[in-house]
Amino acid sequence: MTDPRESEITTGDMQIAETAVNAALPGAEALPPDQPVEPGAPARSQWRDVWHQFRSHRGAMVALVVFVGIILFVSVGPWLWTIDPTYVDYRARNQGFTVTHPLGTDQLGRDILSRMMTGGRVSISVGLVAMSIALTLGSFIGILSGYFRRLDAPLMRLTELFLALPLLPLLLLMVTLFREPLGRTLGPAGGTFLLIVLAIGVTSWMQTARIVRGDVLGLKEREFILAAKSIGTPAPRMILRHVLPNVISPIMVAATLGIATAIITESALSFLGLGFPPDFPTWGRLLYDAVDQMQMYPWRVILPGAFISLTVLSVNYIGDGLRDAMDPRIRGR
Repeated sequence: MTDPRESEITTGDMQIAETAVNAALPGAEALPPDQPVEPGAPARSQWRDVWHQFRSHRGAMVALVVFVGIILFVSVGPWLWTIDPTYVDYRARNQGFTVTHPLGTDQLGRDILSRMMTGGRVSISVGLVAMSIALTLGSFIGILSGYFRRLDAPLMRLTELFLALPLLPLLLLMVTLFREPLGRTLGPAGGTFLLIVLAIGVTSWMQTARIVRGDVLGLKEREFILAAKSIGTPAPRMILRHVLPNVISPIMVAATLGIATAIITESALSFLGLGFPPDFPTWGRLLYDAVDQMQMYPWRVILPGAFISLTVLSVNYIGDGLRDAMDPRIRGR
């Protein structure tokens, strides 16, 4: 007959032994007994953590709401407010805020609300396209400079040369020289758009290149890069599969700041009278047209200036939030 005390001792020894074996298994500490993993629980991902950290940045969330509102205003607004922004009505010149024209009219009787919508669409489009050009050039040059040692010195000297050039005089020179030839080929609006986005993109890639180069130089010494090199991974595959995905974070932050820079640059060119033609409204062109009558009709200057400021500030705050969210030293605090 078995003694009950011996049975309890045997059972206790088996539980202790099972606990010891489980503790020795890999990853046993990741599953504490009081916190079981639910079968339907979603797996953690980097982008989920980034979004969680981004939501904790109040300024970035407010900026995101403002920027989305501006995008809806310039994209959906023209479908709801169907007045032609180029329609001239001399009988309605210089009107104030009315039901027919909620934001008034300009010196030619054109509706300011419709011109604000169309001008915002053009300004933001210039910012996005110019940012894409600058981001592509900067990332390409930064990766080549950081990964290939023999290309580092000449590419960085080229970057420093572009940084040393005065930006605004160079843009003015490019617009003055090439606006008429491109206008004859692609039309006034198309030629000016292509010229401005190329001019801004070609002169705005340097900061992105330096940021990406610094990150690539740090990545080259990481263990997974050295391991991939040891098995003979070719350079193009190494860049596309291992280097580029790990520099996406600074590239995205640089993209948000590049949009703001491009919008300001386009507005400055239009304000100086070297941007789009008069019948092709942009926020900078609206400022240029309203300066002569600023004292009599100050809202014509305030409205486009406020939209430019709100767009630039919101994009900068979004970039600040992305930078904090993608920094692993800050994420999770």
